[in-house]
Amino acid sequence: MSGRLLRLVCTAAAATAVTLLAPTPTLATPRILQAPPTLQPPKAPTAPAPLSPREPLEPQERSTADLLTELQQLYRETEQATETYNATAEKLRGQRTEVARLDTALARARLSLHDSRGAAGRLARQQYQNTTDISPYVRLLLAADPQHALDQGHVIGRLARERAETVGRLTGSEREAADLARKAREALDSQLVLAERQKKDRDAVLKKLRRVEELLASLTPAQLAALAQLENEDTAEAQQAFLASGALAQDDQKPSSEGARAIRYAKRQLGKPYKWGAEGPKSYDCSGLTSKAWAHAGTRIPRTSQEQWARLDHVPLTELRPGDLVIYFPDATHVALYVGKGEVVQAPRTGEKIKISPIASHPVLGAVRPQVKPRPPHRDKPRSSPAHRSSSRSQPGR
Repeated sequence: MSGRLLRLVCTAAAATAVTLLAPTPTLATPRILQAPPTLQPPKAPTAPAPLSPREPLEPQERSTADLLTELQQLYRETEQATETYNATAEKLRGQRTEVARLDTALARARLSLHDSRGAAGRLARQQYQNTTDISPYVRLLLAADPQHALDQGHVIGRLARERAETVGRLTGSEREAADLARKAREALDSQLVLAERQKKDRDAVLKKLRRVEELLASLTPAQLAALAQLENEDTAEAQQAFLASGALAQDDQKPSSEGARAIRYAKRQLGKPYKWGAEGPKSYDCSGLTSKAWAHAGTRIPRTSQEQWARLDHVPLTELRPGDLVIYFPDATHVALYVGKGEVVQAPRTGEKIKISPIASHPVLGAVRPQVKPRPPHRDKPRSSPAHRSSSRSQPGR
């Protein structure tokens, strides 16, 4: 290749390189694509942190209806835990009574066993002192006075029977004492199990209460007022629908004398605070109020709302009368005392006081009526009139 041709080729190559390196005026390069002075390797994208499925929204981001729904659910869970605690406490109370009864019976059995062992010891000493190789029949034949020997035979027979009875009492006392000792140990073991369960139930109630307190503490006064207003509106609407449905009798029946006494007792507790697990006299929970009211009326009923629903006589709402118990929620975890005119007296929930409420303040499950035991007829001693007494005194021979 000549030197002239080589220069032409180099000139063309240089021109092409300048053309390729020059920026195109019609295509502006975006800023996000401009290379930084020092290139760094790209970072991997970071995945967002997963949200907890039970993480609640901030109170200011939630509607009043949502807050009321959550609060009512927490109240209901707390009451369920409270009734579970009450049931365990009732079983524990009965178990302690059984342990005390068995301990008393075991003490008596051991005292009887001690007496029986003393009698058996005396019997053994007598047998040892009177040991002889001659049978009573031979002694009878050799006796100088057969009649006296026969009399002694009767005595010997009676003593033999008494000895047999002594041995029998000893054996029975040993068996009874061993059986009672076994039952007492089993009853005490059951008591310890119930006591541990009661502690767990108590901790469950306290955990639920803390959740309620945390939610209430996170709300502003305006939100609390809105919650109260919405709850009152919902209750009024539910009450109106309940009465319009015809589920409740239009006219109240007359309460029994026991029911009237239960109502009077419950109304005297108005204004006292609700306290879970309480049975009075300063505070009550829902079933503590109803059970104590009927106990004051002379009728003992189960301690918990679930047992009251399970064991008391069910009555249709159309036959509801003052003094009956109204049970709420599908799992029977709340109870109130019907006072008539579509109202109940109840210990509502933590933070509130005993009050009179519409019957439809909670979803109604049904109603029950405590069974009053018939009282024996009261028989007064016949009293004679003054005229009869004077005529009696005037009769001769009296």
